[in-house]
Amino acid sequence: MKIAIVCDKNINDEERKMVEAVKNAVSKKYECEVVQFDENFINKIKSFDFVFNLSNKGGKETIQVHVPALLDLLNIPYTSSNAYSHSLCLDKITTKIIMHHYNIPTPRFYVCDIGQIPEKIDNGTFIVKPPREGSARGISKDSVVNNLTDLQKMVKYIHEEFKQPALVEEFIDGTELSVGIIGNGDKLEVLPILEIDFSTLPEGLERFYSYNVKHNYGEMTNYICPARISNDVKEKLEFYAKKLFRVLNLRDYARMDVRVRGDEIYFLEVNSAPQLVPVYSDITKMAKAAGYEYDDLILKILEISMERWGLK
Repeated sequence: MKIAIVCDKNINDEERKMVEAVKNAVSKKYECEVVQFDENFINKIKSFDFVFNLSNKGGKETIQVHVPALLDLLNIPYTSSNAYSHSLCLDKITTKIIMHHYNIPTPRFYVCDIGQIPEKIDNGTFIVKPPREGSARGISKDSVVNNLTDLQKMVKYIHEEFKQPALVEEFIDGTELSVGIIGNGDKLEVLPILEIDFSTLPEGLERFYSYNVKHNYGEMTNYICPARISNDVKEKLEFYAKKLFRVLNLRDYARMDVRVRGDEIYFLEVNSAPQLVPVYSDITKMAKAAGYEYDDLILKILEISMERWGLK
């Protein structure tokens, strides 16, 4: 079987490290080659039997959907979710509507469409987000608001800077967790839950994943796995994570952002194609705590995907 490791054309150093590491892992058992998603992709990919999909970029308004959509068209099997499931997860508003419908705990929220500025603020603290961005883009210390002036300012910022509606969500002042799942159907494995501890950051810095914290203070953030949570909270997280994975029709692996306040859990968003950068990526930290070395994780993802396609 000839396997293509598909990546985007313009990648950064972390992504390059990921692509090389995935190729090294897959090559231990299979013939494989890196293929860029570019203008000649369709002609190149036809000579492969299977795709390990690492593409997470795309066009102006959509990302992650192009490679799986084309592979479906060409009838070439691939890892990770299909274009439909990626689309559901790429819009945080859509994801939250689905969670709310299926009684999966998520913070209360509302949406301000472009040009719609709120005229009042409910009691409590809120965080204002662009719904279609990843990697914490558009989220800063100023995103957390508790008065009308600041709320209006941040809503206008989202509208003007991102040309998107603004998602206004209750801010859960609690423990930040990441939940990783690998598998399919009835064979879902929730990896040891990762706690992101911001207490080690410099004084005055926000205690949540803003763009600044995520990209400039990662090495100063403390990651604890398994998380310091009660068994009751752990069981609730595992139950609802599996439910959400199935509701969104996710495949092979995914990661979910969660906050816990006391014994209450709140699912924030879902990453249907989490990065697999060795050591750095959250899901690789969780896999390590479960006893999977990096190569083991990659081969497991590949082979459960092959099994899903009836190829193993």
